[in-house]
Amino acid sequence: MDFFNLPSRTKVGRVVPKNAFDEYTNTKQKKQFTDGIQRITWTHKLSSESVNLEAKDIKEIQVFKVELKEQTDILKILEIINKAIPYHIVFWVEFKEQAYISTAAKHPHPTNEDISVIDWIFTSDWFQKEDNRYIFNLKGSLDAVFKDLCVQLTGKPELGKESLRSILKNQQEIDRLKKEISKLESAISKSKQFNEKVDLNLKLKTAQKELKKIENTE
Repeated sequence: MDFFNLPSRTKVGRVVPKNAFDEYTNTKQKKQFTDGIQRITWTHKLSSESVNLEAKDIKEIQVFKVELKEQTDILKILEIINKAIPYHIVFWVEFKEQAYISTAAKHPHPTNEDISVIDWIFTSDWFQKEDNRYIFNLKGSLDAVFKDLCVQLTGKPELGKESLRSILKNQQEIDRLKKEISKLESAISKSKQFNEKVDLNLKLKTAQKELKKIENTE
């Protein structure tokens, strides 16, 4: 079943061998491919020809269906596939009647054209397949289509007015601040010196204020 209801001319329907990514994996990662994934299918290809939309920075969007052997976290595996394939990929990951969607904003590696550099990964929560609310809005350009899906995955429709570059910058800054807050909270709980605790608490309040400001202005 095509859960995205994409035009028939975008359909590919080709199984991707798991060993196609062997050169990008170590022994442990190869085992994760084998143990965690039942099948990878290249289901659709969105391009200027198949959807009659302009391609600017994003030339193609591929859709891969990944069927799991068990309901487990395979984001590291998706990251390997994302780095190995230069085009933007939207993953439909499923186990039985549940699924989630993941995609990555990325750019070519500056010195190695065979791999991509991931800027940010957008991922939904698990949901019942029949309740899928994510869609491809085939309007404007392939760049607009991809950005719109990324906005859907953030759960913040107000970001639709921002550029993808701005969205990525905000997400990265939020991630940085959350990590900083976590480290400061840990340091405070371990600190035994009053002056050090005061200093750490001031830094914590500053980071929390910055995070709140960014999240409220998105």
